[in-house]
Amino acid sequence: MSDLILRDATTADLPAILAMLAEETIPANREADPSDPRYLAAFEAIEADPNQRLIAAELDDRVVGTMQLSFLPGLSFIGSWRGLIEAVRIVADLRGQRLGEQMILWAVDQCRTRDCKLVQLTSSATRTAAHRFYARLGFVQSHVGMKLHLRE
Repeated sequence: MSDLILRDATTADLPAILAMLAEETIPANREADPSDPRYLAAFEAIEADPNQRLIAAELDDRVVGTMQLSFLPGLSFIGSWRGLIEAVRIVADLRGQRLGEQMILWAVDQCRTRDCKLVQLTSSATRTAAHRFYARLGFVQSHVGMKLHLRE
């Protein structure tokens, strides 16, 4: 098996990335038809923003993982930046092979390169295995997250 390549996603990667997002079951049926133009519009907005990166993880010429990495300015911690890791996915047939670990460690390194003070992420409250995974990598449950859905 080749080394995992982590790179900025391209529009050609969208079908594979959307397929990984569609596997999500929390909440069920939250993704739309992959041809929905809102996906391309979101991709273009991410691509145009220097503080946003949609990452494709490639192995043997196949997109096998994805995540979004955001860099957020803030006033707290004396005006420090923070990194935000979201939407981490690995294709089902390759889970458990430490690809997610490689992705997260790479993302943390990207945050260090951008001089972030901290890195944060969210994970659904029901994903206890994911919580153990992130804790093993040094993440600490420090806050309670809340969401308010504004539309369906």
